[in-house]
Amino acid sequence: MQDLNIAIVQTQQFWEDKQANLEHFETAHLGGLTGKEMDLVLLPEMFNTGFTMNAENMAEQMDGPSIAWLKKWAGELNCQIGASLIIEDGGKYYNRFVIVSAEKVLTHYDKKHLFRMADEHQHFSPGQQRVLHQLKGWKILLQVCYDLRFPVFSRNRTINGKKEYDAMIYIANWPEKRNQVWKVLLQARAMENQAYCIGVNRVGIDGNEITYTGDSMLVDPWGNKLFQFSENKEMVKILTLPYQTILDITERFPAFMDAD
Repeated sequence: MQDLNIAIVQTQQFWEDKQANLEHFETAHLGGLTGKEMDLVLLPEMFNTGFTMNAENMAEQMDGPSIAWLKKWAGELNCQIGASLIIEDGGKYYNRFVIVSAEKVLTHYDKKHLFRMADEHQHFSPGQQRVLHQLKGWKILLQVCYDLRFPVFSRNRTINGKKEYDAMIYIANWPEKRNQVWKVLLQARAMENQAYCIGVNRVGIDGNEITYTGDSMLVDPWGNKLFQFSENKEMVKILTLPYQTILDITERFPAFMDAD
């Protein structure tokens, strides 16, 4: 199995200003990735608006301009791009994590656990199922922000003697005041599921005066932090996930075989 090269974009976001967000991604982050070797680029939760509950005014369709923009940049960078945004579908609003290629939306996952402390459950509909994305033979579980607090939903099942997935991704707008929870749970999810765990968070201050420090992170299946982003700093980093680590932990410490 090939190793994966994943680019994480840790950035500020502009409140409910799609044009400003798209321009900032282009000029400050994605333009510098042109010509680099990557399989997947990851952007934070609600990448084009910030974590707003203004679903009715900020929502788009799956064939809308922000999806088109993601596809355009997937083509420019010759890779896949993942991000969440507000999607209206069948008269309901979803916080939808999409992964796109230049040609189409490859996979989408609707956030299951809606953050009631911000009334997200009053404005959005929850997803009903887990979603795995396949990339170069890797199986990747897609998750969004508050999902991180619910370990049963992300449990790596054992199917025919093999783990269900190799890596999980949490894209988020996770506030500074709970950043210790973010860091601890990312490591916990990696260790308990014996899989890579990737956390992608934002920095800056949103329209509700909530501050974010970032702390985006890559954790290996043993629980080791392979890279943690600087706090309060916009950064882009291409990180390599060696598949050999999956093979090593599967052979040397197959705890998943005794899972409940």
